[in-house]
Amino acid sequence: MIQVITVKVGRKNAIYLPKRVVEALGIREGDRLLLLVRGRSIVLRRAEDFFEASLRSPKRIRMSPEEAEEASLEAQRVLGA
Repeated sequence: MIQVITVKVGRKNAIYLPKRVVEALGIREGDRLLLLVRGRSIVLRRAEDFFEASLRSPKRIRMSPEEAEEASLEAQRVLGA
């Protein structure tokens, strides 16, 4: 469903989101949004949190914390860190 809503540019080029849009999308103060410029259009979308996305993504490597630590130490030795 596409909704067309007109907003006004305010002081310091601020664009205020209508209350009904904020409530419908569950946007809260402090949330991060991505603003994409496509030609003469602006697309505003919720920025995906890295940690939330990593929890949803398929896991390809099964490794215990101890194995991960050992792999990290080995990589540091190889890289001379």
